[in-house]
Amino acid sequence: MAVRVKICGITRSEDLHAACNAGADALGFVFHAGSPRHLDIGQAAALVARLPPFVQSVGLFVDAEPAFIGAVLKAVPLDLLQFHGNETPEACRSHGRPYLKAVRMRPDTDLVKYCADFDDARALLLDACVPGVPGGTGERFDWDLIPSGLARPIVLSGGLNPDNVALAVKTVRPWAVDVSSGVESAPGIKDAARIVAFVENARRAMNAFKP
Repeated sequence: MAVRVKICGITRSEDLHAACNAGADALGFVFHAGSPRHLDIGQAAALVARLPPFVQSVGLFVDAEPAFIGAVLKAVPLDLLQFHGNETPEACRSHGRPYLKAVRMRPDTDLVKYCADFDDARALLLDACVPGVPGGTGERFDWDLIPSGLARPIVLSGGLNPDNVALAVKTVRPWAVDVSSGVESAPGIKDAARIVAFVENARRAMNAFKP
């Protein structure tokens, strides 16, 4: 199995091209005003229009109003929605688009229940829990909190960077890995060399499992 790579928090065309050239499978675009990686609808539309074929666009929302999500979808051809707040299963599926549900991991998090509640999610995205911050914190959570044999694919996030992504892949064996601050030189500004190293290290780790 190949591990997929998502680079989240794209704000500039040069970062978009760097991620695509490095072999990223998906790019994330943030529609949450509290994030330093926030985009308005026009900025996001211009960036997504530059995506090459076979690279997916993912829109990240945090407890957004349905009308706002609808306005984004009218202007930006997103392939996947990513819900990073307290959205219900009904809210996540109401937009008629494939979606990921982010889970902020705590010691008492019941991922089996999340899989049952969000049974039509394409995957659960597991992130660190930092009070007051929905994502992009650069903090890592305890991977031992993830039980084996979950009913939904796992996208591993939270504190990943080029130095630890290989260990993450070997330990968790997720469907995909997701990074934002771990490949940045400043909030919202990606570092092309770190993106390349992240993608290469993730893929090299998964290749080690092949017979």
